[in-house]
Amino acid sequence: MKIWQKDINVDTFVETFTVGNDRAMDMQLAAADVLGSLAHTKMLNSIGLLPDEDLNLVQQELKNIYKEIEAKQFAIEDTVEDVHSQVEMLLTQRVGEAGKKIHSGRSRNDQVLVDLKLYFRSEIQHLVAQVEALFNQLIALSEQHKSVLIPGYTHLQIAMPSSFGLWFGAYAESLVDDLELLKAAWKVCNKNPLGSAAGYGSSFPLNRRMTTTLLGFDDLNYNVVYAQMGRGKTERILAQGMSAVAATLAKFAMDVCLFINQNFGFIAFPAHLTTGSSIMPHKKNPDVFELIRARCNKIQALPNEIALMTTNLPSGYHRDLQLLKENLFPSFQSLSDCLEIATFMLDHISVKDDVLNDPKYDYLFSVEVVNNEVLQGVPFREAYRNIGLAIESGTFQPSKEVQHTHEGSIGNLCNEQIVRMFNEVKDSFGFEKVDQALAGLLR
Repeated sequence: MKIWQKDINVDTFVETFTVGNDRAMDMQLAAADVLGSLAHTKMLNSIGLLPDEDLNLVQQELKNIYKEIEAKQFAIEDTVEDVHSQVEMLLTQRVGEAGKKIHSGRSRNDQVLVDLKLYFRSEIQHLVAQVEALFNQLIALSEQHKSVLIPGYTHLQIAMPSSFGLWFGAYAESLVDDLELLKAAWKVCNKNPLGSAAGYGSSFPLNRRMTTTLLGFDDLNYNVVYAQMGRGKTERILAQGMSAVAATLAKFAMDVCLFINQNFGFIAFPAHLTTGSSIMPHKKNPDVFELIRARCNKIQALPNEIALMTTNLPSGYHRDLQLLKENLFPSFQSLSDCLEIATFMLDHISVKDDVLNDPKYDYLFSVEVVNNEVLQGVPFREAYRNIGLAIESGTFQPSKEVQHTHEGSIGNLCNEQIVRMFNEVKDSFGFEKVDQALAGLLR
């Protein structure tokens, strides 16, 4: 069944090719499709296109279908093209003629647009909750180990003293900026395209502000042509937000893979959270973090993939856009899995508290010794030369007292300010407004 079907039977080969994996992808849009129809039918009733009796029938049955979706009792049949057709078919089977009226004033084009935006909002909300869990874990570890020093590196050469407090806290603050990018994606996703129809509006007096309020959107995509042009652009911006989180995770995973290496030996995980070798009995491989790194590097390619699929499309709808689901949808689960297991692994991390006792790290303190001379009145450039000569002659004596007190340094991590920034960004999403609106639709 196709909602556009007339009297012509499409060639089976053509139909199979054009539908592709859309049925499988559309299962993730099913709940959103019902929510969009709940709002749309209320609006149709308000402008006289759906009588009260029909509205009551349609609303009740849509809510029943929503419950079936939530209970995983919903499926898109092989003879049905997509989720929109499946919902409309079920509705018509169950309530009769009233079900045939729900498509007035909309096209599959704006129907999928609103489905995608509702779905994207839900996925962003889920990701933000997982980012928050990882953030809290990193802040807790930063505080717990703030006095434990480790080497800091530039060019992968030992540079200056760092600490586990700085290391964990750095990735926590990185997530704050990543959340800012997800917030930008949220703002783009939180505009209502419903009512743009096929991309050129409708001759019906649609009340687009009503559906905007019912669905908890902040605003509309006003221009109906732009509403359609937003498909592809919305996905790319969302992918950029996901890519930012993925980049932080990938960099952290790389650090872990280095620091767990025997040549570093800064951190460890229980044996049951690592993997072994088929021939080397001593191996404890960081496979979890290697896979996080690879998955997140793959997600970082996603914005470019979407851009290449959409970069030369003119305005209006094109079937190319269907394939965006195949690139983007699996990435939600992959990033979610990475966030979840990274948080789990950090709950079991142990750190070495005497790393800098090894003499090979003595040169880390060269800047501290230079600064000590400067504090005694020696010009910086002269102090720098003195310590450089001492290092070359083998007479350098490290001073392992680290006196860093400015904001964000070893002795003043400012984690409370980083938490404040995170909470300010998180609270600015306004998830509560959306939750309340959708709950009202389902009552």
